[in-house]
Amino acid sequence: MEPNRAGTPCAAPAEAKRPLVVAARVKGAMRLVAGDAAARRLGLLPGLGLADARARVPDLAVADHDPAADAAFLARLADACDRYTPLVALDGADGLILDIAGAAHLFGGEAAMKRDVEARLARVGVACVAAVAGTPDAARALARFGGLPGAIVLSGGEPAAVGPLPAAALGLEHAETVALARLGLRTVGDVAERPRAPLAARFGQGLIDRLDRVLGRTEKPIVPRRPVPVFSAERRFAEPIGRVEDCAAALERLAQDLCGRLERQAKGGRRFEASFFRTDGAVRRIAVATAAPLREPEGLARLLFRRIDSAADPLDPGFGFDAIRLAVLLAEPMAARQDSFGARRQESAVSGLADRLGSRFGEDAAVRFDALDTHIPERAERLVPLLREIGEGGEASAWVLAPVPYEPRGEPPERPLRLFDPPQPLDVVAEVPDGAPKRFRWRRVLHEVAHAEGPERISAEWWRGEGGAVPTRDYFRVEDTDGRRFWVFRAGLYGVETTGPRWFLHGLFA
Repeated sequence: MEPNRAGTPCAAPAEAKRPLVVAARVKGAMRLVAGDAAARRLGLLPGLGLADARARVPDLAVADHDPAADAAFLARLADACDRYTPLVALDGADGLILDIAGAAHLFGGEAAMKRDVEARLARVGVACVAAVAGTPDAARALARFGGLPGAIVLSGGEPAAVGPLPAAALGLEHAETVALARLGLRTVGDVAERPRAPLAARFGQGLIDRLDRVLGRTEKPIVPRRPVPVFSAERRFAEPIGRVEDCAAALERLAQDLCGRLERQAKGGRRFEASFFRTDGAVRRIAVATAAPLREPEGLARLLFRRIDSAADPLDPGFGFDAIRLAVLLAEPMAARQDSFGARRQESAVSGLADRLGSRFGEDAAVRFDALDTHIPERAERLVPLLREIGEGGEASAWVLAPVPYEPRGEPPERPLRLFDPPQPLDVVAEVPDGAPKRFRWRRVLHEVAHAEGPERISAEWWRGEGGAVPTRDYFRVEDTDGRRFWVFRAGLYGVETTGPRWFLHGLFA
């Protein structure tokens, strides 16, 4: 209904009353995959052929199914539900599961939280059926098969609540549900009353496990769609805020609370995320990373403000933010250290530079070298984002980008710090089969070798299955008559390669 000019209600357009269904091609035929309430009341249920649906209801509105758009919309709903708990998981293509253990009291209890969820979804035009139970599987069964909206089952009451539900609530395959029905087991209660050994022998242990989870006897933890914060601080507002000054003040207070918790736990944060929850359900997230563990409120606030200012997409408050959360996604031990002759100050300055670069230009804009365990010299390092955690085991690697003073030890380095990529070809006169070069020509200049050390043999890494892709190399450190030093290698062995070995210059010693 919509009001007319006189203020009295008038009939809505007839177009709005047309039943709406969503159709998709299934095995060569157009079938219904969803429908609104009016379509369901007329018996137009998912799986029905579109031609049969049009025969029943000629005046039918049909929309094409767009799975990608549905998935994106469900992800936005999941982001909006993150305000209630960080443990939000997807349940199929049209459902969400929220682990509200320890969070319901913040909203006045389970019933008040459920009403708030339904009200927020209703404001964006989403009708939902919500249920609260002690285990995720019990809540899913009550929401999808209960038929009574708003079910709230206290822990321990799941067997009585789910007993009347159809056996399909166990989440079995269609063939297994049909087999249970043929045995006269049409409800969850019927299955629960039967001896377990014959059921396990007939349908497998999976049926027993699902039955226990639906009955609330065992619990399978959900898999959150987003990383679970290590620590978090949150501030909710009675009235939405939209001014930049108010958001900055809220972030500063949250940074103080969060850093206080980190200090009490003797830890420092490496990755932080600020979440801004708008009243219309949209969520904006700002993430920053640090080069070293951080728990200084002022420094954290500066990084967040700089990241917000440099963001390409401005922080649009819309109708205002009603909640702001600051979370630590990655933390590391951070014991107190005494400043030793300014070393700590130098490390902090360099780490602060890395943090500012990452917050201003993004984590992937500035890169650094990471050493790799390999025999091949050109593969010994890789470029990784400056603030990204790396390591073979997936663990974070704290580091400090500080200058290393040069301390001459009397011996020249075994390998140059800089290499040519690709190696430069050489024309070489050398002793065979394994002798060092006597003279070589590089870039049209002839060099007479005065001293040579080697060879250092490097073969292909057999565990990579490269075979002959990387021929055997013999490296030599050579010095010409003018005192210039080179790192050269012979690729291939005499009598093995049909074309004979080739020589290359791989690096220069400073």
